Amino acid sequence: MKRAKLGKAVGLALTAGMTMTVSACGGAAQQPEAASAGPVTITVNGLPPATDEFNRTRFEDDVKAFEAKNPNIRIDAKEGLMDPQTFATKLAGGQLEDVFYVYLTDAQNLIAKRQVSDISAQLAGFPVTKDYKPGLMKVFSDEQGKVYGLPDENYSLGLIYNRKLFEKAGLDVNKPPATWAEVREQAKRISALGKDVVGYGDYSKSNTGGWHFTAEIYSVGGDVAVKGGDGWKAAFNDDKGRQVLQQLKDMRFTDDTMGKRQLLEYDDLIKLMATDKLGMYVGSTGDMGNIVNRFKGTFADYGLGPIPDGQGTLGGGSGYMFKAGLGPEKIKAGLAWLTFKRNPDRIGPDNERSAAKGMPVGLPEPNVWTGASEQKLIEATKKYANIPAENFAPFAAAMNSIPVKLEPPNAQQVYAALDPVMQKVLTDPAADVGQLLATAEKQVNQILSSVK
Repeated sequence: MKRAKLGKAVGLALTAGMTMTVSACGGAAQQPEAASAGPVTITVNGLPPATDEFNRTRFEDDVKAFEAKNPNIRIDAKEGLMDPQTFATKLAGGQLEDVFYVYLTDAQNLIAKRQVSDISAQLAGFPVTKDYKPGLMKVFSDEQGKVYGLPDENYSLGLIYNRKLFEKAGLDVNKPPATWAEVREQAKRISALGKDVVGYGDYSKSNTGGWHFTAEIYSVGGDVAVKGGDGWKAAFNDDKGRQVLQQLKDMRFTDDTMGKRQLLEYDDLIKLMATDKLGMYVGSTGDMGNIVNRFKGTFADYGLGPIPDGQGTLGGGSGYMFKAGLGPEKIKAGLAWLTFKRNPDRIGPDNERSAAKGMPVGLPEPNVWTGASEQKLIEATKKYANIPAENFAPFAAAMNSIPVKLEPPNAQQVYAALDPVMQKVLTDPAADVGQLLATAEKQVNQILSSVK
């Protein structure tokens, strides 16, 4: 989910069926372009918008430093990462950058349709890539072990809570609820504070409702989609799906702990949390950065616990892949850029710069490294951490024990089909949970019918 860069899944069993629907650009791979005689120019995306002044400046400084170190390579950087609404069109029209950002769930489909370049032959020249987690590298590899991209970031979801409201409600600020039953009871105590305070918040708009439904059904041991034989099918129309929706409906209408304003999307819950109007919601460490840096919250006022019930948590992440048809010189230039931007030797200086600007350093989240590179990350994070680690200790302690599950295939389309389910449950006291799930099941099965 894009929101999570806004944060980002970790070494886990990953299937080759992860996919997104794209226009007809598959079939025979494009022929590699001819080698260039002078400096190589590559287009890349990931340039932050001008409104994100700190990260924009950092990116531009990185380009200058990289080009000074690599005088035969020029970086033509484009704004943005991956927009699910336009990605398929850009891919079909050959308009993607040479090195482009993808979600983990998209990599295997791009490989299967031969829409990306094989970079295996050039990897040996960049030994730091050997320290990426094997599970993540598998996402960017085919069944023969050929590699088509590199991981960038990971995230997994937990429970963000407002420590100030917990304290006012007489709750233990260092012990977030461990189960959904506890979430329900503690939401009542927080809502009882009055003054428009909401005990628990949830999304239901712009695909965020389906995203959170997925996270919540994973947390109780359910699934949104499962693979069987040669295809995928919806798996949420069962006791687990009904459990998730019934609790939300009960909290909304029986308990009145979710507030009357609904049809919320990403920024809505962040703003409520930052203004001390929300007790709890499902989110990631990336959300914490947005609460503080975009909406002027203070890290000391918030905590992060593991996902309630803890039978699974939604995780995801991102990486960069190489446009089909690239020649070896551009592939090497792209690898040089990626291993410059994402290099363990730069974590310390980057953390130092972030800390000096008041940016968060030390939030617990999955990382992409193993071995010596992971140790560098740990040491650099410990040295420059500027957040109250105890506030996020519950999440950190559980991070390696809760199974992380990736988003379903065709995730954005699936989420769009599930948004109306969340909307109805949170706005209509007469909503029929079983009928909503049955209707959505038919829609999602249609969406998954093209996934192999």
